[in-house]
Amino acid sequence: MAKALEELEVLSELLQLEKEADLKQFKEKIQRLPLTERKANGYAWYPVQVVKSGYTYGERAVVTVERDVPEDEPHRFRAGKVVNFFTNQPAVKQREKTGVVNFVNKNRMQIILNSKDLPDWMGLGQIGVDLLFDERTYLEMEKALRKVQEAKKGKVAELRNVLLGVQPPRYAPVNEPLALPHLNDSQNQAINHILSAQDVAVVHGPPGTGKTTTLVEAVAQLTQQEATVLVTAPSNTAVDLLTERIAEKGLTVTRIGNISRVDESVIRQTLDLKLADHPESKNIKKVKIQAAEARRNARKYKRRFGPEERTERNRLYQEARELSAWARQLEDRLIDQILDGSQVITATLVGCAHDLLERRQFRTVVIDEAAQALEPASWIPILKASRVVFAGDPFQLPPTVKSSKAQRGGLSVTLMEKLLQRLPQVQLLDVQYRMNEAIMGFSNQQFYEGALRAAEQVSTHRLEGREEPEVVFIDTAGCGFDEKVHERYRSRYNPEEFLILREHLYLLKAAYEEGEAPPIALISPYREQVVHMEQMIAEDPMLAGLPLVINTIDGFQGQERDVVYISLVRSNGKGEIGFLKDYRRMNVAMTRARKQLVVVGNSATVGQDNFYADFMAYCEEAGAYQTAWAYMRTA
Repeated sequence: MAKALEELEVLSELLQLEKEADLKQFKEKIQRLPLTERKANGYAWYPVQVVKSGYTYGERAVVTVERDVPEDEPHRFRAGKVVNFFTNQPAVKQREKTGVVNFVNKNRMQIILNSKDLPDWMGLGQIGVDLLFDERTYLEMEKALRKVQEAKKGKVAELRNVLLGVQPPRYAPVNEPLALPHLNDSQNQAINHILSAQDVAVVHGPPGTGKTTTLVEAVAQLTQQEATVLVTAPSNTAVDLLTERIAEKGLTVTRIGNISRVDESVIRQTLDLKLADHPESKNIKKVKIQAAEARRNARKYKRRFGPEERTERNRLYQEARELSAWARQLEDRLIDQILDGSQVITATLVGCAHDLLERRQFRTVVIDEAAQALEPASWIPILKASRVVFAGDPFQLPPTVKSSKAQRGGLSVTLMEKLLQRLPQVQLLDVQYRMNEAIMGFSNQQFYEGALRAAEQVSTHRLEGREEPEVVFIDTAGCGFDEKVHERYRSRYNPEEFLILREHLYLLKAAYEEGEAPPIALISPYREQVVHMEQMIAEDPMLAGLPLVINTIDGFQGQERDVVYISLVRSNGKGEIGFLKDYRRMNVAMTRARKQLVVVGNSATVGQDNFYADFMAYCEEAGAYQTAWAYMRTA
């Protein structure tokens, strides 16, 4: 027990290091920049127009703003980000209000303000939105860790002892094991494993193995035994996908918190819209507006006023308080009614700390993408349940850790990874439905001990009309294609390497001149290479009309295409490969392709690393190992 508590104490210290590093980075990169540079780098929207305003639940004011720039102009704002809503009007004394981004849709952003009232200066112009440091996330993680450490008895202490290896997990036999015909054996076993677990269940889902399908089916089974199941994940995108899939299953699901994409299939499940659609909401909104009006009228009385004015001001404030209390009472009752009627509630890990869930407890919490979640964040939803289901893959992208000291101390090691070592029973999903056998083979050997098999319907599928192997490595060694570093962003790119990739792309397009080309993705570990590829493709009429996307590996996670090109970029005389050494990131990249995978890189640089040397050897054996010189005639 002492060892477990010591582990949590170390975790708290590592989290503090991460918080300090994150804040330092934010100050250096963002806070100290003038507004013009913050705007140019996507850290600020300025100027903006307020296109809509009002009030949401919890007496929170909400504004929707719009900027007048090209829709594809990049920025750093996402749902859940903490922001500063401000005006540059010199005559205004209190020029800013903080808030949280509710959603971003192209050039429109909705912000829930940390205020009961809308600012008086909204109609004066010179309005903007700034990114702020997100301290709330750290505060919620710190609070969760303290609760886990301080628990003496009860479900929190019991679950903590199981998850930290002090006590063994308990399982009860399932009376009638499920054997759903549309699932494979390992998926059915995973659901039975979840249903039998009394404390904890872990489902290991490698790429393409139907993890989300399995989880949604498991949640459906759990709702037959429990009033409400809590389903969560680290990111808004992952939670939105689960919300959508659970709703498609016919379950009543309510999404708490921010939405990352404004999609009809998701937004209909949000608490905000369910409240707005309820007949009672118009009355609540009317009362909130009356309360806000009373507060505004009361504030009109300045310092010097007589007894009558003072009495009137006090009356208005009292009226505002009474109206607010009435609105809150009506709203709380309506929210409880909606949440009580939900079979599933979904939220991000940090979103599970929402005030609306504070008094609610669940039998089961499901944590998807658990291998991407910092352990302190995972404890936030765990505190609300007596059984936890972890699902994910520790051989894909890990959580982001900015402090090198915290990284070395083990902050990036997730709770799910620890459980894979501690638990006697973990369920592996072993049939994948995305890649043919050749694409799957290398990843299967390197990460999954050969345990995966390709489903019959995908095992041999390949591009029609193309005789080239399914896995190709194009070697630029000896071509003099040295990597470059962007002066401003310090990200690496390799223009000549892309020219070779483009030649292969030309050949692919030529093979489909008479028909529809397959969906294609161009991805790279380096943002600057992605930017370069986007510019070159946009300017190339020969590639017009190709169905392709270009993104970083991280940005492309969760997606797939028939053909995937990977530009490795690194090419130098020292054999330095930087974060290409994160093999989990490359596992994500190599498992996005369904029918063909083409990797372009310099063997003299990356081949000094055993992982990439093994991959090149695999290409020689199971695919094709080509030299860039074969493409140099037209490059």
